[in-house]
Amino acid sequence: MGPLIGHRGAVAAFQAALLSNVVHHAWLLTGPQGIGKGSFARRAALKLVEGSERDALLIAERRHPDVHFLVREVWDKSRPPNIVPLDERRDDDVPARSIRVSQVRALRAQMAKPPTLSPRRVVLIDAADDLEREGANALLKVLEEPPASTVFLLVSHAPGRLLPTIRSRCRLLRFDPLADADVAAVLRAELPNVPEDELAALVRAGDGSPGEARRFAGLDVADLDRRLAALTTSGDTGGLAIDLADRLGSPSAQPRYEAFLDRAVRIIAAEARGRTGPALRTALAAYAEARDLAAAALGQSLDPRGTAFEMAGLVARLAARP
Repeated sequence: MGPLIGHRGAVAAFQAALLSNVVHHAWLLTGPQGIGKGSFARRAALKLVEGSERDALLIAERRHPDVHFLVREVWDKSRPPNIVPLDERRDDDVPARSIRVSQVRALRAQMAKPPTLSPRRVVLIDAADDLEREGANALLKVLEEPPASTVFLLVSHAPGRLLPTIRSRCRLLRFDPLADADVAAVLRAELPNVPEDELAALVRAGDGSPGEARRFAGLDVADLDRRLAALTTSGDTGGLAIDLADRLGSPSAQPRYEAFLDRAVRIIAAEARGRTGPALRTALAAYAEARDLAAAALGQSLDPRGTAFEMAGLVARLAARP
């Protein structure tokens, strides 16, 4: 478990609490998705259990007896249904849509016992936003009367969706999007063989979130951005829209097609921020149509070739400044 890149303020606040020996029983880690809150939580768990490198490995594998994870799990078809062990999962397994109340109840039973190897027990919930309503209420009861020597780490991408009573029982730790240099450092560590132009494109696509940038790895986002930039400056000259439609229309191009839709919407939004007057109105209208088209394309399984052509046309509108 290497060092955490960025988030120096959050790290300093947590370390200060550890040094003071007054560690709040529940912490709410908030900020955009993919910026490192989960990574911080695992490192914080290791500090709380005063663990070694061996403990770090056990936490990474979710096998540490004193670090309990509440996440959306894969369930089998038995009655009652059971969580599929990590080492038995298949590549096409899909996690449940929520963290179930049964998981919280099982955790409460485990917390009746003292920690096994460590001075503390840690419960890491990633993400607390995924708790079903009954599960959230069950967790609230635990937070109202927390077990001794137990610290809860709640990761939340949208804290406004949590019960106010849960938020009120947690100490807030805010995480902001990372600077581009920090996103680049994370990606270099994880993707050491990525060319510099592609790395720069991934940083732009991540917009402060290494997790978001990681979604685009291997999709040649640099090439997509060059083609989109050509559309914004020169319009649909030389058959750019048809070429994109041909490249992105096949089933094998689906991941790159989805990346194209995402990048097109974001690039139109970025263009709008730098405009005023009639040019701004043109960009805002194109953005609204592009956003709706991208949502419909994936939600309604629109024809990729036709959708890519239409999206390229919306980007090309930006070249015609009134």
